[in-house]
Amino acid sequence: MASAPPFRRTDSARGELSPLKHFVVAKKTISDVFEQLLNYVKETSGFVEEITGNKALENIASEDQKLEIQAYADKLAVIKEVLARRHMKVAFFGRTSNGKSTVINAMLRDRVLPSGIGHTTNCFLSVEGTDDDKAYLMTDGSEEQKSIKTVNQLAHALHMDESLDAGCLVRVFWPKTKCALLRDDLVLVDSPGTDVTTQLDSWIDKFCLDADVFVLVANSESTLMNTEKQFFHKVNERLSKPNIFILNNRWDASANEPEYMEHVRKQHTDRCVKFLVEELKVVDCAQAPNRIFFISAKEVLNSHMQRAQGMPESGGALADGFQDRLKEFKNFEKKFEECISQSAVKTKFEQHTIRAKQITEKVQSIMDHINIEAAEKRVAALEDRENQRDRLEFVKNQLNLLNDEIKKKIKAISEDVESKVSTAMEEEICRLNVIVDEFRADFHPSPHVLKIYKSDLLAHVEEGMGKNLAFRCSNAINASVQSSQQYMIDSMLPLLPSAAQSQVPMLVPSRKFDLSYDINCSTLCSDFQEDIEFKFSLGWTALIHRFLGSVNAQRALRLVDQKFQSSQPALPPARTLSSGPPSSIAPRNQETALMTQDDLIFAIASLSSRTSMGVLVVGGVVWKTVGWKLIAFSASVYGLLYFYERLTWSTKAKERTLKRQFVDYASEKLQLIVSITSANCSKQVQQEMASTFAQLCQQVDQTKKELEAEIRQLTTKIDQLETVQSHSKTLRHKATQLEEQLDKFTNQYLQPQQ
Repeated sequence: MASAPPFRRTDSARGELSPLKHFVVAKKTISDVFEQLLNYVKETSGFVEEITGNKALENIASEDQKLEIQAYADKLAVIKEVLARRHMKVAFFGRTSNGKSTVINAMLRDRVLPSGIGHTTNCFLSVEGTDDDKAYLMTDGSEEQKSIKTVNQLAHALHMDESLDAGCLVRVFWPKTKCALLRDDLVLVDSPGTDVTTQLDSWIDKFCLDADVFVLVANSESTLMNTEKQFFHKVNERLSKPNIFILNNRWDASANEPEYMEHVRKQHTDRCVKFLVEELKVVDCAQAPNRIFFISAKEVLNSHMQRAQGMPESGGALADGFQDRLKEFKNFEKKFEECISQSAVKTKFEQHTIRAKQITEKVQSIMDHINIEAAEKRVAALEDRENQRDRLEFVKNQLNLLNDEIKKKIKAISEDVESKVSTAMEEEICRLNVIVDEFRADFHPSPHVLKIYKSDLLAHVEEGMGKNLAFRCSNAINASVQSSQQYMIDSMLPLLPSAAQSQVPMLVPSRKFDLSYDINCSTLCSDFQEDIEFKFSLGWTALIHRFLGSVNAQRALRLVDQKFQSSQPALPPARTLSSGPPSSIAPRNQETALMTQDDLIFAIASLSSRTSMGVLVVGGVVWKTVGWKLIAFSASVYGLLYFYERLTWSTKAKERTLKRQFVDYASEKLQLIVSITSANCSKQVQQEMASTFAQLCQQVDQTKKELEAEIRQLTTKIDQLETVQSHSKTLRHKATQLEEQLDKFTNQYLQPQQ
């Protein structure tokens, strides 16, 4: 069978020119905008959530703003789903058997709904397109898709379902491939007669509130009834100026009385105009005629069916004036399509568009706020980072300067301490005899007692010298050390943060510096050997010790013993002092003004080797010179002195001799460690001050590390803030673009067309 030729708008060949396409395009446009807007708000929500979750970016975006944007995203998701289900909806009302189903079939160009004698719509029927190839229906409260192949099957299904009443809705899904009108998101709702129920309010609430156009199908063979008017009065109360078309159906009956046709038409028109303009007040007098049409739906449907079968559309038994009635039906379709497309776009999309603009403005405002906050915090962070860098540079420079200065100060104090300790120790060595004389202990020349005595004496000397040195030096040195430490602290405090400044006294406690002199006499004088045997002060050995010293005297005496031992086998010829020429000795004494100790030792040794002859010669000379009386007197005095010293050689004398020997020995030994002890004290002071300075430097180093870490954190924060600024600007720009798209949609689809 050949395809039907083009018939105005619903044919696919001219479907692009249909006014209904206005709604389809508008729906696609606004859906695309809402898709972009939803993605944008989701992106913004994630952005704000990321900011609020970052502690470094606190107070840039609030928790309320995050929740607000998330709510917008949820709202937009719901609107997007609603938009996807939006369609143009036209509801047909009228009394029973006025031809409502026939009008729908005529508009659909096919017998979709049951109509004709014996078929009365007993419930609401909605007809909408489906992409499936097969038609099916669904009833209220059921998801079951009941397949229908023919109109008779549909009629049978409706009448066999006893649960259906006038307040139920049956949704009929008809393949879009079979009906071009259904391709444009148009839903046609057929209703039971307004005269079959009194539940008009529930009808309106359930089926009419989202309708874009209402079509009152009246019977041109009678006038408008009160039931019809009452229904539309109720609709007008619920909806603001609903779009109402009045179709005076079965106008083909007027062909039987052509002489009264115009008169009857005028009567119907006047009544309908009065109803629309004066009673409902939905249109004015100029618009009302364009809402009133006189048609014959049955003729138009038959014509379409004839044409679909390849026969002339005007064939068959048609009343006179068919072409005029067909033309008026087409005119109705045109006006209806223009009206419903404009109305549906406005009613279905206007509020959503307004809401989208509000959401966009709100989100844009939040992005502006975030951008401003990020900019302010970035400027503050930049200033803070610059201040921290300046402070870090200041700390480094000052630390370098203080490092050199403190090192010089430590060196100067260490040298001063070394000098003070050295001088004090020299003085204490000079007065060592006082310390030794102050020692009191039981003394006895027995070895055991002597060992204990010397041990206690060494401890006394070490303690006494330590106390004296501490008295002479420690206070001054401690004051100098504390003064230097305080100077270090005062110099370092400006380099530390305020929190660390209060902790410096705990880190560098103010304590008295105890200087340890560490003389260690017990080790130093451990090899001291006393000589407390009686020795006559005018004896030969004593005189040698007195004039030559202990060491040289020992050498001389050892040499004398050797000479004496070698002279025992054969005595050499005796020589007197006068045997040698005096003149030969005198010049030598004149040549050598001072004899060395070695020369004197050798001379004494040589002289003692000739003791025997010398004594006789000297005795003879003295005898002849002074006389025997003087010699006897001298010998008596010498002997008395000897016996006096021998008698006074008591334990006390032995103790005094030991102390004197110890003073001589210890003084010599202590002189050896003066430089070592003073250097040790200097090192102690140096270590003390260096330790203090090191602790302060450690705090300054910690401050430097904290400053560097803070600078790194600020740099990271600045980078994050720059990213936030850039992202917020990008999102704000997207919001501007979306606003432009919404404005464009409003101007193109929602503003009245000139």
